[in-house]
Amino acid sequence: MSTPIRHVLFLCTGNSARSVMAEAMLNVLGAGRFVAHSAGSHPSGRVQPMAEALAREFGYEGELRSKRWDEFGTPEAPAMDIVITVCDNAAGEVCPIWPGHPVSAHWGVPDPAAVEGDEETRRRAYVQAWMLLRRRVDLLLALPVDKLDRLALQGALRDIGRSGDDA
Repeated sequence: MSTPIRHVLFLCTGNSARSVMAEAMLNVLGAGRFVAHSAGSHPSGRVQPMAEALAREFGYEGELRSKRWDEFGTPEAPAMDIVITVCDNAAGEVCPIWPGHPVSAHWGVPDPAAVEGDEETRRRAYVQAWMLLRRRVDLLLALPVDKLDRLALQGALRDIGRSGDDA
C-alpha cells in the first residue's frame, strides 16, 4: 500500500521570498512524499531574485511565482494537508477556510527582503533564512507523518516552528 502524497502550503504576506524558498526546498527534498505550494495574502507579484537564485542553485526546476492564497481556497485547488505560515504578519491574518481543514503551524523566519545594505549583506540574509527553513524542512521530513494523528502532527509541526530560532 502506497502512502499518500501530502500537500503543504507555505504562506507569507508578500509570497516573494520565504514562502517561495520553502516551497522549492520541500519540492526538491520531499519529492514523492510531499508537494509544496506557496502563496501570500498580499502577494508582491514577483519572486525576489535572490530567493529564486537559491532555489535554482538547490536544484528546483519548477515555476516560481508570487500568487494570492485565494488560489488554494477554490474547489479546483488541491486539498492541503498542512498549512505553514513563515512570516509573523501572515500568522496574524485571518486565513481563508481551507478545503479539507489542514493542520496548521507557524514557522516564523526573518524577512530577508527587508534587509538593506550591499549585495553581500542581502545575500547573507537570504542564506540565513534558507538555512533556517532547511533545518525545519529536514525536521518535517523526519516526522512519521503517516503514523501521527492530527493533534500529534499539529504539535510536532508547531514544535518545529520553535526550533532553530536561536541559531
